[in-house]
Amino acid sequence: MSIKLVSVTFAAAAVVATSACAAGSYAAPGSPSGSAKPSASAKPSHAAPSSAKAAPSSAKAVAPKAVPVKAGTPSAVLASTAWETTSAKDAKGAKVALTDKNVKNYVGWAYFKKDGTFTLYNLDDSAKGKGLWTVSADGKTRDITALNADGGVQYKRTVEIVTLTEKEFTYRVYPEASNKAVYYDIVHTATKHAEPRA
Repeated sequence: MSIKLVSVTFAAAAVVATSACAAGSYAAPGSPSGSAKPSASAKPSHAAPSSAKAAPSSAKAVAPKAVPVKAGTPSAVLASTAWETTSAKDAKGAKVALTDKNVKNYVGWAYFKKDGTFTLYNLDDSAKGKGLWTVSADGKTRDITALNADGGVQYKRTVEIVTLTEKEFTYRVYPEASNKAVYYDIVHTATKHAEPRA
C-alpha cells in the first residue's frame, strides 16, 4: 500500500510540475507572508487537476529524500551563495515593485544548501519556509518541496529558470498557468547576508 501511495503522490507532483512553469513562491499557504497567494501556476501538489489520480485526503504525502549537490552542476551554482530578491519585471520588461500583489509572495532571503535542503526568510529575517530542493541537470528548472514541522510535505513547486549565474538567479512565474503571455521574472542577487536564526 505504501508503494502505491508514493507513486500516486509523485504522479500528482509530476502533473503540477508539467503544468506549471513557474511556482517559485517562497511562501507556503498559511506562512507568515501568507497574505500573498501563490500564483495560479504554482499550485500545491494536492491541487492537481481532476483528471490526475490523487492520493486519498486522509493519506499523508511522502517527502522525497534530499539530493546532495554535485560539483560542476547548475545545482552547485545555486548552492554557492545566499540569495536576496532584489527586483522583478513583467513580460514587457517593465520594473515591478516588490510589494506588488503579483510578486510579493516571492520576495525574501533564500539559502539553498549543498545537502539538498533549503531555508527561506522574509526580508525582515522572519522564517518563511524550509524543505528540499533540486535543479534539473540542464539548469532549466528548480524544484522545491516545502516541509511542515513534522517533516510532511506542505507543497511542491517548480520554477522555470531564466538566469542562473554566481551573481544572479532569476525565475519566471505565471499568474495564470494557461496564459504564457503574462508573467513576472523574479530577480535574486547573490548576497553575503548571514542566515537568520529561526
